[in-house]
Amino acid sequence: MINQTTKDKIQLLHEQYLNLEKGNESVLKEITLAEIPELVYNSNAIENSTLSLEDTEKILAGGNLDRKVNVREVYEAKNLAKLTESLLEKNKSLLNINLILSLHKTLLSNIDEAIAGRFRQVKEWVRVGNHLGANPTFVPPLIQELVDNFNQDKISYFLDAVAHFHAEFETIHPFVDGNGRMGRVLINLQLMNLGFPPIIIQNKSKHTEYYPLFTQYQSTMKSGGFTELFALLLLESMHKRISILTAKKIIPLALWALQKGVKPNVAANKAKRQTIPAFRLREKWMIAEEFTSSK
Repeated sequence: MINQTTKDKIQLLHEQYLNLEKGNESVLKEITLAEIPELVYNSNAIENSTLSLEDTEKILAGGNLDRKVNVREVYEAKNLAKLTESLLEKNKSLLNINLILSLHKTLLSNIDEAIAGRFRQVKEWVRVGNHLGANPTFVPPLIQELVDNFNQDKISYFLDAVAHFHAEFETIHPFVDGNGRMGRVLINLQLMNLGFPPIIIQNKSKHTEYYPLFTQYQSTMKSGGFTELFALLLLESMHKRISILTAKKIIPLALWALQKGVKPNVAANKAKRQTIPAFRLREKWMIAEEFTSSK
């Protein structure tokens, strides 16, 4: 759960973001397109892909790598990039089963056509660590219920609804393969449908900030931890776009801290907590040079 202060901060930033969006739609689209390699790298790395960010950038730019990699990983990068880019065109598409299956088919194209674009069927059980996905017999009705509840929920705070959907989707684990990447794609589809920019769940902190939340949810059925994580990432995503559209110059956070007389570790902690408008660009914290912290 997040407090009202954080909700107010998200609302104020969102209003600023929407005001800047008017007349800058093409620029905002370019920002999202430019960050697709980072999004693809992080989402695939969370699933233990061996591709680095640099590898991913080369593959998506049509280049060749200097080392041999599994062909599957190349298609994983290309497919997820294609899928993510398609979200820019599918904005405002109501979440439904056919859309989810269509997105999954794209995700596993040229990887495993036999399981692409369909839910798990009889005897197709999946296990992640010590968690066993839902009985395949009940996967379709479970996902239909999840989608219906999300679409009909007019009461929950939007990030609470997105967080619960993600936690439950991954608990069900509806597909034979691609569940994690699909779940993160759907987070961004949901956010973009609500007029927010996409977020990037970071691979570097998956063991401390992301994976533990699934264990917590499966034992308590509480998804508030995901709400907190998504709130921070959403603030960062909006800070990034607002800064790019309004700042005279964007510099590394470490340099900003030096110029402002702020201890580097203090600046880094402020960035992580999003109490300053810092954002990550190619895994490095950045900020508007002219920003002056009031604390």
